[in-house]
Amino acid sequence: MTALTGIRVIELAREPIGFVGKLCGDMGADVILVEPPGGDPCRNYPPFLDDTPGEDRSLYWWHYNTSKRSVVIDLDDEAGRDRFRALVATADVLIESEPADRLATLGLDYDDLIKHRADLIHVSVTPFGRNDPKSDLPATDLTLLAGGGPMWSCGYDDHSLPPVRGPHQGYQTAANFAFLSVLTALAYRGVSGEGQFIDLSQHAALNVTTEGSSIRWLTARSTVQRQTGRHASVTPTTKTSQLCADGRLASTGAGARNQEQFALLHEWLKELDLESQLPEAVFLEMGANWEGHLNMGLIGEDDAVTAIFGAGREAMKLIASTLTAQEFFVQSQRKGFTSAVVNAPEEAFEDEHFKARGFHVDVHHEDIDRTITYPGAPYPLPACPWQISRRAPKLGEHDEEVFSELT
Repeated sequence: MTALTGIRVIELAREPIGFVGKLCGDMGADVILVEPPGGDPCRNYPPFLDDTPGEDRSLYWWHYNTSKRSVVIDLDDEAGRDRFRALVATADVLIESEPADRLATLGLDYDDLIKHRADLIHVSVTPFGRNDPKSDLPATDLTLLAGGGPMWSCGYDDHSLPPVRGPHQGYQTAANFAFLSVLTALAYRGVSGEGQFIDLSQHAALNVTTEGSSIRWLTARSTVQRQTGRHASVTPTTKTSQLCADGRLASTGAGARNQEQFALLHEWLKELDLESQLPEAVFLEMGANWEGHLNMGLIGEDDAVTAIFGAGREAMKLIASTLTAQEFFVQSQRKGFTSAVVNAPEEAFEDEHFKARGFHVDVHHEDIDRTITYPGAPYPLPACPWQISRRAPKLGEHDEEVFSELT
């Protein structure tokens, strides 16, 4: 039994909320994807299986629609609307990302639907919220990321280069908030017996995930700047990217932060016979023997504190330069230091760490008699088993079995 076993979720198919339904389905909910005649356009998104476009070959579609069943309902048709109402009457949750007034115009909004399911949890995901006129304007994952703020913080020290963004991160961030809202609302309903309407703004979800960027502007009217491999900051911070012995880049992370870590770092230098190559090593010993709290906030103000933390940075860079990127990553992680290898996405997916935590999940596609390796759970929850229960559905694949249940 998984966390959402016994919960039925209706998802009105649209790109921004595909990940919400996937999270619900992979956590055990019976997710029924309601598609319009002709299907969700996302069915035709690249990339494709074996780089060959065609029906039911979209890897994008496959990923975002695992553990769902598909039915076709034409909401612009009265008979279709009646069928949708009957379906909602069997559901616990409705997730949609429709234009602000569409469902109300069709007589299918929250106030209409609770006549058929009084304890319904209805989650609406729009660019700026239901009551903001900007939600009626065109929006994409890219415009949401730019307007919400994350893109301002993501990029390189060279500001002649444009900001960067991860694909679909705008939609996925808001989808995570929507998923958390579903879980919270279900927990509340379990105590109170009440459903509720949840109005989620994608812009707001993105704006609160900008680390210090938004709060810096709101409180001090100061603007952070993009930095290569580091948190955006009002003032530039020490660079952490280091070329390793194999010609690959690693991030040396924050380095040592307390007495124990400075002692470990000093010992690591000795193990690698590198102490003589770092004149600042004396400051590592000073950091290891420091009495009281080592306050990073005093960097740039207190000479001793500045020298200690600076030596920690230089020690990490020196060590990284003498090891391969993978050796540096593994050794530093084992010693308790934050670090990373700069990997391409396909390299990250094949990393032994991800394999060890079970991130690779094999899903058999009986229709093509092939087993495809999928990304696994975005967050492991040992007490709540997670699994992909089925491949993404074909259009209307479950019409008969779902509609036969309706009265």
